[in-house]
Amino acid sequence: MESGKPCPVQVVLVQKDQHAFELEEKALASILLQEHIRDLDVVVVSVAGAFRKGKSFFLDFMLRYLYIQKEGGSSNWLGDREEPLTGFSWRGGSDPETTGIQIWSEVFTVEKPDGKKVAVVLMDTQGAFDSQSTVKDCATIFALSTMTSSLQLFTEYGRLAMDEIFQKPFQTLMFLVRDWSFPYEYNYGLQGGMSFLEKRLQVKEHQHEEIQNVRNHIHSCFSSVTCFLLPHPGLQVATSPDFDGKLKDIASEFKEQLQTLIPYVLNPANLMEKEINGSKVTCRGLLEYFKAYIKIYQGEDLPHPKSMLQATAEANNLAAAASAKDIYYNNMEEVSGGDKPYLSPDILEEKHCEFKELALDHFKKTKKMGGKDFSLRYQQELEEEIKGLYENFCKHNGSKNVFSTFRIPAVLFTGIVALYIASGLTGVIGLEVVAQLFNCMVGLLLIALLTWGYIRYSGQYRELGGAIDSGAAYVLEQATSHIGNSTQAAVRDAVVGRPSLDKKAQ
Repeated sequence: MESGKPCPVQVVLVQKDQHAFELEEKALASILLQEHIRDLDVVVVSVAGAFRKGKSFFLDFMLRYLYIQKEGGSSNWLGDREEPLTGFSWRGGSDPETTGIQIWSEVFTVEKPDGKKVAVVLMDTQGAFDSQSTVKDCATIFALSTMTSSLQLFTEYGRLAMDEIFQKPFQTLMFLVRDWSFPYEYNYGLQGGMSFLEKRLQVKEHQHEEIQNVRNHIHSCFSSVTCFLLPHPGLQVATSPDFDGKLKDIASEFKEQLQTLIPYVLNPANLMEKEINGSKVTCRGLLEYFKAYIKIYQGEDLPHPKSMLQATAEANNLAAAASAKDIYYNNMEEVSGGDKPYLSPDILEEKHCEFKELALDHFKKTKKMGGKDFSLRYQQELEEEIKGLYENFCKHNGSKNVFSTFRIPAVLFTGIVALYIASGLTGVIGLEVVAQLFNCMVGLLLIALLTWGYIRYSGQYRELGGAIDSGAAYVLEQATSHIGNSTQAAVRDAVVGRPSLDKKAQ
């Protein structure tokens, strides 16, 4: 990412010795909080399954398709026969390649048939059931990817082991049965896969109760369940240590099915935005869900469903608060941010109140989990953050005031002039000692003025600059207070004295 070239980014690290998980929050935020996509509803396409089942290999064909579509689209999106397959890291052999969870650094924007733009994120996951991972590790990775994805592609090898899936109420699940060896029973592709899936979902009396429960509830756990049967990719893919993804080495039958599968999965009409509790999730919101979920999976045991529910409620309240805060910030930026001219403090406060209400109204109207009492804490935190932002806007606005900018040097210069005049007057009437004292004070103020100018120009010795600012501000405050008190006394005397004058006049 430092070079600007898209690449896979590790967002969930696995500490294998301790079997612990850690979120790379900074890396994830750098992708999901990009200005052009952070407020778009997100479509997360994740691939999961057992290790060495071609998950990264499959994702790279998806990348190839999306980049061709980005450039205008082509029916020959598979590319040249001699072009190696690049993108997510993959290789042949029996050792696992991907660890933790990775996402592609470039988020694709796709326009749906209704004209709405969505952000498409591709996610790769660590393979399950390898020799180093525990059952908890496998369940955690699968659960994290499924909880945060809107489409979970589950790769299998010549069979369909639904019982291994960690079930929760999710959106779309597609089984990719690779190396399907019985095309005479069910044809390759979606139609054959759906027929095969329908048979596997049948509940029979002799089945164990647990197996029956999985089949009875799978459709209630996912809003859509599909299956696609893929042929074997060819002996060159499976046996050659030098295979690098060139199309010429892949079986033609496998490529034919890829040309059906990839466009189907990534068809804008089929892309389903990530939803939680009936509300669509933005890229910004997805970051909050990752942060909430990773916390509850860092314990020794798998979390209780109640913990998952609470984490989800916390995450969507945080996402709603972040979105509301952005509304306030963006509106305030429009009136007083950046290089906008100085604004009257009264008008700035009025705009603050208006945009604060707008932000709070957005937060209250956003569909959230946990109820009003649960959301109240996040609303109070939002109000505190808005208060902090307002104070920063006030400081920034005040720095644009020309008179405010030159207030300190004006005080110092006025003091120099006043003391110089006082020195001259005391010298004329013969008070030489007092005149010399005034001259010393003039010299000190002149040094302070020059020092202040140097500090402002160089940015060095800021503590000394702060002391000069504080001293000058104190003098100005005392002078202003004295003048204000004198003025009030004069007005009071005038008002009190008027009746007696009027009486004398009568």
